Amino acid sequence: MGYIEQLLGENERVLFQTRQHPLVLLRPALGYGIPAGVLIGLTIASGILFPPFTLPLVIAGLALAMIPLAFLLRSLLRWWNEVYMVTTRRVVQVEGILNKNVFDSSLEKVNDVVLRQSLWGRLFNYGDIEILTGSEIGVNRLNRIADPLRFKQVMLDQKAMLGERPGLESPGGGEIESLLAQLEALRRSGLLSDQEFEEKRQALLKRQEA
Repeated sequence: MGYIEQLLGENERVLFQTRQHPLVLLRPALGYGIPAGVLIGLTIASGILFPPFTLPLVIAGLALAMIPLAFLLRSLLRWWNEVYMVTTRRVVQVEGILNKNVFDSSLEKVNDVVLRQSLWGRLFNYGDIEILTGSEIGVNRLNRIADPLRFKQVMLDQKAMLGERPGLESPGGGEIESLLAQLEALRRSGLLSDQEFEEKRQALLKRQEA
């Protein structure tokens, strides 16, 4: 079981997951990749120009090139391990390679959501989302995340489902109603086709009648 799966409560599911847009890696790629490439190029050139010193020069050049490459790898791992999720109950931000930090906000406590997209953000599909809650603790700002419009849509749709969910009087009705709400959220977010949604809905309704 992965780390993210261990964070989920009973019957809690991830509806949408994203990361920062890959464009955020452009700066470290240029900042660390170019020096590493230059060092490797100088190593090759030195080996050709000074054959007697080829081995020591290659070792020294590659050793120096490993320093910016290590920083580049660290940036890549940080990006990969920083995940933003909308579940059936909350918004979750996970960050950290070895030491993990987890921030979450209950969807019921979300008061408003602010989306900011620059021209470049609209062109490349990234933006900033600010989540306004009644508490200062939790997820507040998600910077330069990929597909922010869909993230916001799934979050607001699921929040609406929580607010509109009526309890059923029949035994087990609450569980069926919860599953139906989750199906509807998956359909609205595009994770289920209309046909798949209807098939699963009918199966749940038959369970309710049984």
